Amino acid sequence: MKKSYTLVLPAIGAALIAVLAQITLPLGPVPFTLQNLAIGLIATIFRPREALLSVGLYLLLGGIGLPVFAGGSAGFHVLVGPSAGYLWFDLLYAGVTAYLTHPKTSPPKIFLANLLGDSLVFVGGILGLHLLSGMPLAQATTVGVLPFILPDLGKLVTITLLSQPIFRSLKGQGYFQQ
Repeated sequence: MKKSYTLVLPAIGAALIAVLAQITLPLGPVPFTLQNLAIGLIATIFRPREALLSVGLYLLLGGIGLPVFAGGSAGFHVLVGPSAGYLWFDLLYAGVTAYLTHPKTSPPKIFLANLLGDSLVFVGGILGLHLLSGMPLAQATTVGVLPFILPDLGKLVTITLLSQPIFRSLKGQGYFQQ
């Protein structure tokens, strides 16, 4: 049973990220999306390997031209454009958060693990905006982080609240058995 989860979960994770990335609200050069909600939930629930493979597959699908990135954008140019830092640091979010969480992790620790992962994405976003679009660091922080702090805190609370019922449900399915 464990082997089938290992093969199927990254595809399910990539699909969830792709679907929630389409829910966008333009806020300037960086749109607000539910992409990080999906990544945080996947990183919290999945094992590190499956979480990283989910995000990696999502990036691969978008890079080869499938319209999975925010607003239906696609192509290799997105992976090297101004918002590329956010996308690449999603891998760090998935890896770090998945490593720090498991079915017995308390809700406050789940929230903090996701806060750390989400903060890494902001670091990547600032770096991408600064290095790839030539934006000064202060401006990159202003347009790439400040508008997203409160919405992202809401996403982190949502992830924290959803994770416990999902853990309980998956426990009965044999996902967490070694």
